[in-house]
Amino acid sequence: MESSSARSDRDTQTSDHPNKPMAGGDDTATVGATGLTPLPATGALTFRAATPADVEALVGLVESAYRGDSSKQGWTTEADILGGRRTGADDVGACIDRPESVVLIAQRDGELLACAHIAIEDGAGYFGMFSVSPTLQGGGIGKALMAEAERVVRDEWQLPVMRMTVIDIRDELIAFYERRGYVRTGIKKPFPYGDARFGEPKRDDLRFEVLEKSL
Repeated sequence: MESSSARSDRDTQTSDHPNKPMAGGDDTATVGATGLTPLPATGALTFRAATPADVEALVGLVESAYRGDSSKQGWTTEADILGGRRTGADDVGACIDRPESVVLIAQRDGELLACAHIAIEDGAGYFGMFSVSPTLQGGGIGKALMAEAERVVRDEWQLPVMRMTVIDIRDELIAFYERRGYVRTGIKKPFPYGDARFGEPKRDDLRFEVLEKSL
């Protein structure tokens, strides 16, 4: 998926700001800052909204899932098509601080395992920065986090659609999202060649494609 700052062309919700705690919740308990709740089927896996204190750990997680040799332990790696950075503290911090935007964290016993960014954009939910620790990929953590992200967008923000952008040659990744109910829209967006914030391309045919799912 694209860099956290590579969003698709850049109120109705239960809280007046998605980063504010809901009734009965707080930023450190099992129920997080957007009313996030653990999925019973995943046992000790819980969800919360990230805070500025999480930025450094989130950058490390995202980089480990997509860049360098460590990312090759998992199947989401982009190391063969992109070098350089995947995200940075500035990008992640902006996602946390931005209105109508939340970085979701999946954790177990306080350990950061996965993250995703959701936001309200153009009347739909936006899903990005989806990262699972490489050694834990394939174990259901990502699916559980995606389900929680969709729940927040559908039930709390009252939005009918979730959208994302994916590099269109990532066939295995696109197939994963298709199995989760996302469809290819055929809408293509150019890859920002020359902008180091999005990494260092190793090929000249990269583009983003918009995927969406009715919630």
